[in-house]
Amino acid sequence: MDSLIEGYRRFREEVWPAERARYEALAKRGQRPETLVIACSDSRVDPSTIFGAGPGELFVVRNVAALVPPYEPDANYHGTSAALEFGVRVLQVSRIVVLGHEQCGGVHAMVAGAPEQARDFVAPWVKIAAPALRRKPGPAEAVDPMAHYEAEVVRVSLTNLMTFPWIREAVQAKRLSLHGARFAIRTGVLEVLKGDRLEPVA
Repeated sequence: MDSLIEGYRRFREEVWPAERARYEALAKRGQRPETLVIACSDSRVDPSTIFGAGPGELFVVRNVAALVPPYEPDANYHGTSAALEFGVRVLQVSRIVVLGHEQCGGVHAMVAGAPEQARDFVAPWVKIAAPALRRKPGPAEAVDPMAHYEAEVVRVSLTNLMTFPWIREAVQAKRLSLHGARFAIRTGVLEVLKGDRLEPVA
């Protein structure tokens, strides 16, 4: 906890004075983010850092492998779906970005099986991404098949987003756009999904 407290003190001394007016305005007016980001919980992949976003700019949902489950309104617990509902229906964001990443442990668990210590929740959770396994890596992707599956998992989440009736309706009405991306930890390069390809951002 000591390191966290030290980080907070640096925030109060170095960041807060410059950002105070922004925080006060956000407290007074409430949040109005335009973008909802679904990202992995991986500690190396912070959406605000990657996109250079400040307080109030991103509504972020994080879970293992940046997965979106299909629309299933029942009595079970649905943390990701609840965040989507709030972001789209209450905050009325104008875009959703699914952000996958290199070396994703959740994607590896989907492909090779979850670690023995993570069978209670991780193993059933990553089954959401099972459709990604149907499209095998081609010859060009054989060098790094995990990169292929990391991109496929992003596509699964984008497909599942469209099973939510209020997301589908907002997309069809052009009030909402859906985007996929993958972040390479080793190089810091962001790739954006365009059709069947991931293209690096120049």
